[in-house]
Amino acid sequence: MSGPLRGLTPPSGSGHWGQTPIAWIHTPFGLGLMTGAVYFGGTLYWLVQTMTTFGGLATPVAALAAAMLVAYLSLFPAMFAWIQSRLFRALGTRALLLAPFVWVATEMGRTYLWDGFPWELLGYSQVTVLPVAQLASVVGVYGLSAFVAMVSAAAAYTALEQSARRWQIGTVTAALVLTSAAWGAARVRAQTLISEGTPIRVAVLQGNIPQEQKDEAYRGDRGLMDAIAQRYIDMSREAIGRGARFILWPESSTPYYYEQDLVRGDAVRRLAREAHVTILLGSDQIEPVRPVAMGKPPEARYYNAAFLVRPDGSTGAIYRKIHLVPFGEYVPLKRILFFVGPLVEAVSDFSAGRDAVLLPVAGHMASTAICYEVIYSSLIRSFVVRGSELLTTITNDAWYGWSSAAYQHWEQASMRAIEQGRYLARAANTGISGFVDPYGRVVQKSDMFQSAVMVADLHFISARTIYSRIGDLIGWVSVMLTAAALLATRRPRVQ
Repeated sequence: MSGPLRGLTPPSGSGHWGQTPIAWIHTPFGLGLMTGAVYFGGTLYWLVQTMTTFGGLATPVAALAAAMLVAYLSLFPAMFAWIQSRLFRALGTRALLLAPFVWVATEMGRTYLWDGFPWELLGYSQVTVLPVAQLASVVGVYGLSAFVAMVSAAAAYTALEQSARRWQIGTVTAALVLTSAAWGAARVRAQTLISEGTPIRVAVLQGNIPQEQKDEAYRGDRGLMDAIAQRYIDMSREAIGRGARFILWPESSTPYYYEQDLVRGDAVRRLAREAHVTILLGSDQIEPVRPVAMGKPPEARYYNAAFLVRPDGSTGAIYRKIHLVPFGEYVPLKRILFFVGPLVEAVSDFSAGRDAVLLPVAGHMASTAICYEVIYSSLIRSFVVRGSELLTTITNDAWYGWSSAAYQHWEQASMRAIEQGRYLARAANTGISGFVDPYGRVVQKSDMFQSAVMVADLHFISARTIYSRIGDLIGWVSVMLTAAALLATRRPRVQ
């Protein structure tokens, strides 16, 4: 092959890792791996600080653990590059037209292989570009990823293709972008979703409790335990005074076990009864799995949970976190990662919940996602399919410090509001807390590391978006198209 396409062909001997030990870096797989290292190293750099500050690891060990995760995630861009190079050898520049589907197929792999880690998918880059982001209400974040990749692939095709087809592809792509943006802008202006639905005044509490204080309280410091508990009671009273009927406390907001602590738990229930409000609070839950045997400690399962307290003080629902944070709530492959022993000791070994439990609020159904599981679009969709009319999420972003992780987390949560056409209320311990409307517009938003009581009038919405009906269809179609393309091009094109 000659001309401008010559540089895209694999280097000689690349199928055998080249003729030198580092020649594989110049193969499509190697270049994709390095691209992935930059991609994930730049978005997950904060893992090192998190594991050193809160996991008790030495910086070199934390860096090694983070590097292993980055290396694993980098395999997906590497696979994208390898697949594209194979398709290119068979199809030439036409293979670029398949690139959006191949990229999304690798994102689906990152989501579903192992326990999944779909942090910062390509489509999230558009969440603040609201006219374009409205596409998520039709095709979800994976469809947005395909859209972004399509623009890049079309640009590459236009630059490399020699025939007149390149202008056709460029023109069609430009028309799609302009049409999508115009439709999205019109959708935001119409505000059809928020003109309907039953209103409810919701409050989110940002206690701004330093993680060190929370840890000390959990270890038995009763003074801190009482102070933290009272802070949330006082903040709830302020929210009630501002008319809130549904109050959200952050993840793990209680430095005690809500079900077991009769005194502090009863203070919450009494507040709910007196003010006739609904409270959603984050608290760990213990579930015994066998009775105490003589001379042996009892066994139990621990859950990161959210408790819904009804206006009569009873427990209306308990949601147990389904997607646990690797290296935060459990350590994957403990036997292999023996060198992170301090982290294993520092991290509570939680069990995962199984059910997408809904929350009865004021005669309607709401739902919640705990911490990072809000990045799983299929989970949030499952709530809406079951009848959720209001999305909530509670989190403890104190782990992230001042890094960009908290901002990444907020924007990924905001995408769920657009996908499902629902209001989203978010309560975080240290930030960012606030409200997002069904079009991704920020209603209110707190600053980092500040106490805040935020109140807003939201709506229960029953209308369904196209995405809530079809789910990740674009993602699964991309997987099938990629597999079909690989099968169809298993033999190189005859020159």
